[in-house]
Amino acid sequence: RLDFAVETAYLFGAINPPANYEMSANFLTGRIRWGDYLDRAGFFRGYNQVYLSFVAEPIIRGIENHYFGMNLGLRYNFVRPSSRIVPYFSGGLGLGFIDSQPARFGGQGQDFTFNVLSAAGLSYQFSDRFSGELGVLYQHLSNAGQTDPNPSLNLFGPQIGFMFSF
Repeated sequence: RLDFAVETAYLFGAINPPANYEMSANFLTGRIRWGDYLDRAGFFRGYNQVYLSFVAEPIIRGIENHYFGMNLGLRYNFVRPSSRIVPYFSGGLGLGFIDSQPARFGGQGQDFTFNVLSAAGLSYQFSDRFSGELGVLYQHLSNAGQTDPNPSLNLFGPQIGFMFSF
């Protein structure tokens, strides 16, 4: 089964940010089901998905102006019998480009960055082919020490999305 999702999140800088950042994270995501555990009983009844997300993030408040990237990861969906609500957890790694401002204090040291994304939330199945999602997203952007200083960004915030299944 193939899923496509359109998701957005509003992220706030946290964990000693170099500046007060706020970002609008926008994702176009494709997911493929991998590993099906629907015959299990108990908490871990569900299925895995492998995903690829394309990321576009205008920076609402902060030193830089925008971030573009991609992220590859895994998602686990906890399926309950005869329930339309599906809790999920996901995490992935990726890369991207930010319009760095290394000359400004607290600015990112270079354009090329790595990203870490993780999310947890609930999906609501409106039908077999359409669902909505509401969750919390964590994002880390860093150049993995390729420049000194390497301030990195840690952001948290609410996420909402819609998923279409084929």
